Amino acid sequence: MPHLSASYAITARIKMGIGPDVFSKISRAIAEVGADVEAIDLVEVGGNYSIRDFTIACSSQEHSQQVIEALRALEGIELIHVSDDTFLLHLGGKIRVQPKIPIRTRNDLSMAYTPGVARVSEAIAEDPKKVWNLTVKRNTVAIVTDGSAVLGLGNLGPEAALPVMEGKAMLFKEFAGIDAWPIVLRDVKDPERLVEVVVVLSPGFGGINLEDIAAPRCFYVEERLSEVLDIPVFHDDQHGTAIVVLAAAINAAKVVGKDLREMKVVVQGIGAAGIACTKLLMAYGVQHFIGVDKEGIITRDELYPGQAGKQWYAEHTNPERIRGKLRDALKDADMFLGVSAPNTVTVEDLKVMAKDPIVFALANPVPEIAPEEAAKVAAVVATGRSDYPNQINNVLAFPGVFRGALDVQAEEINLEMKIAAAEAL
Repeated sequence: MPHLSASYAITARIKMGIGPDVFSKISRAIAEVGADVEAIDLVEVGGNYSIRDFTIACSSQEHSQQVIEALRALEGIELIHVSDDTFLLHLGGKIRVQPKIPIRTRNDLSMAYTPGVARVSEAIAEDPKKVWNLTVKRNTVAIVTDGSAVLGLGNLGPEAALPVMEGKAMLFKEFAGIDAWPIVLRDVKDPERLVEVVVVLSPGFGGINLEDIAAPRCFYVEERLSEVLDIPVFHDDQHGTAIVVLAAAINAAKVVGKDLREMKVVVQGIGAAGIACTKLLMAYGVQHFIGVDKEGIITRDELYPGQAGKQWYAEHTNPERIRGKLRDALKDADMFLGVSAPNTVTVEDLKVMAKDPIVFALANPVPEIAPEEAAKVAAVVATGRSDYPNQINNVLAFPGVFRGALDVQAEEINLEMKIAAAEAL
């Protein structure tokens, strides 16, 4: 049975006759196509009819269309309209600016704005460090993207990235009390141009969270910004992912009774996240890695011109010089870490792994292998999705990491801080 998710829920407004048989007919039709009624809300009652909203959990857009067709086929009811609950949630955006203090009187206005604010500006001009105490800078993060690597969907552009960045801003506020704002940039394909733009806008922020910027550009951008700015710069797709993966690996190793540092780890997806996860796990003491991309196993017997990340990976992993495809890499492996593409791993692939394997299939929104399938072989299964148990997602790390960095006015987020965050998780 497909996994039902709130992210694909629909609300069907139905005009129906009076009587329990009508309810059972509707419920049966929905159940027969594998969906589930989560709520029924009364909208209107007439003499011989009622109008109700049925909230229905589905597994995909195609599945929701099957539900709609099943409802339309029923006699004696009228399907008035259908709404996609996720799209309804996004109407008008998900965030807003809200003042911390009300402006009710002329005195309030004269202190919050002119003329009173002028004295505050003059004080900051005389001592720029006062900006940390007298403005929002101390609690504000810019979430910066060019839309070149949105979730696992690819280069969708800045406008399409905006809903994701709004979601990140919500998480900053909900989980760490941080005011974050999406900065979506157009025409910054040149990484130096992207760096220049972020530097120009940085004075109003206490930290920079880089998000959904494609590799290898993201490596250069983070490195350059860290060099020139005196506020923390954190590429969440790299280091947020690495922190939560290390935390999860520490716990998963305990569950299966293995020494994490002695485990053989196969990483599929040698991009920003895959390389960052490998480096942090290495810093923790894990040494045996094999990397796999869509062409096959990364090996030091090959050169990767123009791909500095893959070249580093080739030089620091796979000491046995194993060649081939994913299944060749997985032979006797203790852990699979997928940060790649959907539906690229099979149960048969996992069967060649060592006893009690760990499977972290983190591609989003669709993992490398469905958790239900991976669980047929693996002792521990995790995904990056919010609607499955054992979620490994950056949200577990980045709000707290920035909260700590802002509180101490850190100038960087270093390796020791990342390992400490993983151990704390």
